Amino acid sequence: MINLKKKIVKINSLSIIFPFFNEEERLGSSIGNLKKLITYLLKKIDFEIILVNDGSNDSSDKIIKKFLKSLKKNEKKYINYVKYNRNKGKGFALKKGVKSSKKKWILTCDIDFSANPSEIFVWQKRKYIVHNNQCYFGSRNLKNSNIKYKFYRKFLGGIFSNLRNFIFNLNLLDTQCGFKLYPAKIAKLIFSKIKKFGYVHDVEICILLKKNNIKFSELPIKWKHVGNSKLNIITDGAKMIFDLFILKLKI
Repeated sequence: MINLKKKIVKINSLSIIFPFFNEEERLGSSIGNLKKLITYLLKKIDFEIILVNDGSNDSSDKIIKKFLKSLKKNEKKYINYVKYNRNKGKGFALKKGVKSSKKKWILTCDIDFSANPSEIFVWQKRKYIVHNNQCYFGSRNLKNSNIKYKFYRKFLGGIFSNLRNFIFNLNLLDTQCGFKLYPAKIAKLIFSKIKKFGYVHDVEICILLKKNNIKFSELPIKWKHVGNSKLNIITDGAKMIFDLFILKLKI
């Protein structure tokens, strides 16, 4: 008899990477969330949190160092703080974080906690994670996602998504959500190859996965827009579209 029951992949070894650049206005609330996250994960799995400072020139470094000093000895060992002096882009920060990671699975997140890392346990409970050689990406455009953000951001995101799928022959709803889960071996392979470190690095990741015949699934997510974003819808939106065409010429 064929067993139709889904296999559940249990995540018990996890590196969580938070890249950031000039986030002094957001780090106050993020520090509180990080402390809660540590307490939560200590009861769940073997983990590490990798904070990657992408060349911030504000007080972000001081805030993180103060946070590290406030941790108990048994908590501090779970934090890896990576920093460098020159801003190079989120893709580069993630590349550095992936390279330094030591656990079996890698989760990339935004430092504003627009999506909480605990979402992966929701995925696990709902039996979405069924292969340990596949990647899983949060998608804000899936029907079952619980999303809170302004209409104009959704509208402009839709334009970008349609253009991206047309240019690269992709069938994806949302490449730009920062919440992505990878088996470590796959993440280290893909991030060693990425060349674009700006906003379109997410698109390049999907292209590289496709080229290497690695499967990836979009999954529903609970996500909310957090204020004080540095993203300029007009100028950054135009640059993202321009970078799509540059990426197309280089792949």
